Amino acid sequence: MTKSVKLSPTIAGLLSGAALALAATGGALAQDGEPIKIGAPLALTGGLADEGQKQRLVYEMWAEKVNAAGGIEVDGVKHPVEFIEYDYQTDGPRAGQLAERVINEGAQIIMAPFGSGHSKITATVGQRYQIPVVACVASSESVYDQGNPYLFGTLSPNSNMTKAMVAYLKEKVPGLSTVAIYGKDDVFPKSMASATATAAEDGGLKVVYNELYPAGAIDHSSAISSIKSQNPDWVYVTGYTQDLILARRQLANLGVEPKVLTMVTGPAYVEFTEGLGELADGVTSQTWWHHTVAYEGVGVWPTTASFYEDFKEASGGQDPDYVHGSCAGALVMLEDVFKRAGSLEGPALRDALAATDIQTFYGPIDFGENGMNQARDLPIIQVQDEDIKVLYPESIATADLELMGD
Repeated sequence: MTKSVKLSPTIAGLLSGAALALAATGGALAQDGEPIKIGAPLALTGGLADEGQKQRLVYEMWAEKVNAAGGIEVDGVKHPVEFIEYDYQTDGPRAGQLAERVINEGAQIIMAPFGSGHSKITATVGQRYQIPVVACVASSESVYDQGNPYLFGTLSPNSNMTKAMVAYLKEKVPGLSTVAIYGKDDVFPKSMASATATAAEDGGLKVVYNELYPAGAIDHSSAISSIKSQNPDWVYVTGYTQDLILARRQLANLGVEPKVLTMVTGPAYVEFTEGLGELADGVTSQTWWHHTVAYEGVGVWPTTASFYEDFKEASGGQDPDYVHGSCAGALVMLEDVFKRAGSLEGPALRDALAATDIQTFYGPIDFGENGMNQARDLPIIQVQDEDIKVLYPESIATADLELMGD
């Protein structure tokens, strides 16, 4: 375990010039306050390690960029930022224990770990200590319905996504009438499966299969055989990246070829396409952000393009996904929050978070009464020729929907 951000060689190189520039100014931007400490329980090992490493990368990028610019001004004093980071090993109870540990080590705010379930655990600890928790990758409404005034999330609600997907497919797929839903029995995937079933029925579709699979499942053949017997027009599967890679392979092996195959959130991640190759082609998904949007706003990345350029450099040429975008967006939001709060005390920060209504490179952040970011148009994507194409909304679309089987 570690309690400080380690610089990647690429990022350190990027910042060397900035550090020299600060020295040349004679310390005009010198940080003269104690560090702002941000707690970060991260899944750096275990089943969510890929996602945890994504969060960690943007934390590094942001901290180094903020500190190179002199820190964040709070009540007239410039403060550097510092992450107190621990690996919770993708273990929910351990995430809660480490949330308490970072608070005891001085964290004034906590960035929640990946996923709705682990964010909920962390937020419970934050509420007990009156320390705000910002969840940048938790979209299940069930996380925000506990009356926790110290929890804030930058993703939009799941229900907003599923309704948009149903409406889009009804418009684009002739004769679409049936859907099979197969979801992982975990907070986020389960809520997406449930929301899709509701949206499908409300949209006039018949749900011919709707079952959950347990965490750790390595064989989906029985469920897939049942789905195949129903011959649905649309198959919708939820889970995390490795779950979905396995399910996609088994769907192909058993000859399931719907008109539309949707997997949430696999295709949003490069690991999904790299893991499946051509087998990823045709799979649709939904995501909260895509780098082709063109927002302008506050913070060290004032435009989507500026974040994209820095990310490509720091990641060795990779494209950012919604995890990177939402978490980095949450951090530039915090620059504004700390300034408006005028204090590093938990209640003052909470009040400033609740009053947030700003634009960032990630998009608008305006928390509702439950602490969730307000609903907005979110991208629908599809893998085509092993590349991600945006189908919706029309303002950023790069391709039309391609149907799979008939």
